[in-house]
Amino acid sequence: MKNFSLLLILPAILFAQEKPAVTTPKQSGKYDTNKFSQMYDLLATPNMFRTASGAPGPAYYQQQADYKMDVELDDKNSRLSGSETVTYYNNSPDSLEYLWVQLEQNQAAKNSQSPLAESEKISQVLTVEKFANTYLQEGLSRGFNIEYVKDAKGNPLSYTVNQTMMRINLPKPLKPGEKYSFSVKWWYNINNYQKDGGRSGYELFEKGGNKLYVIAQFFPRMAVYNDVEGWQNMQFWGSGEFALPFGNYEVNITVPADHVMEATGELMNRSEVFTPEQVKRYELATKSFDKPVVIVTQEEAEASEKGFSDKKKTWKYSAKNVRDFGIATSRKFIYDAMAVQLNNKVVMATSVYPKESNPLWGETSTRTVAHTLKSYSSHTFDYPYPKAVSVSAEDQGMEYPMICWNYGRPDENGVTSDRIKHGMMSVIIHEVGHNFFPMIVNSDERQWTWMDEGLNSFMEYMAEQELEPNYPSSRGPAKNIVPYMSGDQKFLEPIMSNSENIIQFGNNSYGKPAAGLNILRETIMGRELFDHAFKVYANRWKFKHPTPEDFFRTMEDASAVDLDWFFRGWFYSTDFVDIGIDDVKQYYVSENPTAELKDVKVRKGRFGQEKGPFVYLISEKSTELASAQKKALQLDEFKSLSDYVSQNLSEEEKAKLKSPKYFYEVTFNKPGGMLMPIIVELTYEDETKEVFKYPAQIWRKNNETAKKVFATTKAIKKIQIDPKLETADIDVTNNAWPKEEVKSKFD
Repeated sequence: MKNFSLLLILPAILFAQEKPAVTTPKQSGKYDTNKFSQMYDLLATPNMFRTASGAPGPAYYQQQADYKMDVELDDKNSRLSGSETVTYYNNSPDSLEYLWVQLEQNQAAKNSQSPLAESEKISQVLTVEKFANTYLQEGLSRGFNIEYVKDAKGNPLSYTVNQTMMRINLPKPLKPGEKYSFSVKWWYNINNYQKDGGRSGYELFEKGGNKLYVIAQFFPRMAVYNDVEGWQNMQFWGSGEFALPFGNYEVNITVPADHVMEATGELMNRSEVFTPEQVKRYELATKSFDKPVVIVTQEEAEASEKGFSDKKKTWKYSAKNVRDFGIATSRKFIYDAMAVQLNNKVVMATSVYPKESNPLWGETSTRTVAHTLKSYSSHTFDYPYPKAVSVSAEDQGMEYPMICWNYGRPDENGVTSDRIKHGMMSVIIHEVGHNFFPMIVNSDERQWTWMDEGLNSFMEYMAEQELEPNYPSSRGPAKNIVPYMSGDQKFLEPIMSNSENIIQFGNNSYGKPAAGLNILRETIMGRELFDHAFKVYANRWKFKHPTPEDFFRTMEDASAVDLDWFFRGWFYSTDFVDIGIDDVKQYYVSENPTAELKDVKVRKGRFGQEKGPFVYLISEKSTELASAQKKALQLDEFKSLSDYVSQNLSEEEKAKLKSPKYFYEVTFNKPGGMLMPIIVELTYEDETKEVFKYPAQIWRKNNETAKKVFATTKAIKKIQIDPKLETADIDVTNNAWPKEEVKSKFD
């Protein structure tokens, strides 16, 4: 027994003395990193206010703010004063303890935090005027001067000003369904926007001393209160624009008697402010659909600008269901207009401009306004307001309901380059287009710049291309955003970034969203599906306050196209597109297997195995493939195939047979992180071409490589990815086979 026990123990001892076995550590688990994952982690939870479909919910609400206002311009001192009565309607389910009012003029006040929040560096070369303004002179005293805030009975109201926001401290909470009226009196000094910057102010014409005023953000305006964030009382730092509720405006504007004016709303006293002859001309304009009618002529404007009237004139405007109000006034204004037919509605396209803008503006501006209204209406909804006005304001491009200011003038000799002309036309299209986004489809500009600028830049691109063949659009074509997307990641942010945090504002908020939407329309969804979904979004949210989620969800809801992968990549990341050709292999048909293929099993159904006969596709690189075998497939030379056809197919089926002769396996790779369809152009030996498009879902199970087989009747001479540059591929050096010498974006 002892000996037996030792024999049992000995192997164990010997084993213990051996080197321990190496254990491979287990890999950590991972979260779902698939780029096709749905966006539940990024989108707000649907609720009674906003549905999962992207439509307003049954409990959706929005506030209303009505304004009655008297405003007066002191032209000599460039000062604006005014008083307003605001009636605020609480349509929310919440009781409001206070109201927030926006005071954007305070962004330029002496105590503003805006300049303190910006980095500065020395400019080593300055004009004398710029140096004096920067370092020697005390700047213009800017910002609102609030003279009083009173309730409807004229009693003082408690209020608190915090930079660009003013809180009205209500005597008692404003309950759901109630309204509250209060009045404010104010004044401020108007800035020379060419010297001081800003989105409004005046342009000074040194010769003659006249001023051209474009006035906006000129009155205390109600902030938005909604279901998303309560009060939108984010401070105005300069980049994030304006979130405003809809309401009705009655505005009386007193200016020098020799001024000509345009503003938001319908002019209620035309016969009092225009001459009888000008009124007649305007009536002609309402019936002129092919060309503008000049209502205030250049001769009349030149006569007015020679003198400075001490008399006053009040222009009265009424605007219904608008979110803001803008004014343009000058004694230098020429005024023209024409009618625009939109289905059963007639809208007036109008321009006001100084003589310095002619002949360019007289020939171009109002016609461009008319085209914009037609183009945008066709893609969204018929323009609902009575007019759209383009104002010549150099160094400007800014929008308000029914009115906008636009840059672009000829030189001193009246000559305009194509660059200036197209630049002006593009700005007019863009700013007039803003009537749709965000003046009607009323997104939160202060939070999400792309929702108005990006969508509008895309619409601008379509309008430009509809206006003129080969129009030199700067934003919209996918290839135009490549330099930005291939840039240093330190200077890139996702589109879904707050307005104030964006380094390259134009590229991020205008260019990239426009290019993305164009890619969706032309490459991913197709025009029919995209146009329908986009129109659904516009109509669902006109005169309402959409969020990004509402847009993303509606585009999917109305098209049945899964776009989560696109929105996740294009809007929430700084991934870039780079798809290339990794390898191309040609195969030849054989009845004889290579050693590698001899024992390969071919599955039959779920559980069985095919018994043959078999057809073998042999790689061109196989050493077992003789040169004589590297030839195009001829069916009649291939007995097993020809026998199969003759024995198993009907005459009708034989007549429809394809006759591929060449077989290629193409491996695509994806160095870039952004998903995108693969667009492949084959050029055959006879120089004919064929294009194949594979959806982005080809990457869903392998984010790095994808393969496709091409069985062709003609030998392939060249393979090209994205031949029309429609996917924003940042590196085209890997887009062709055989490889071509193409200068890289990184060289």
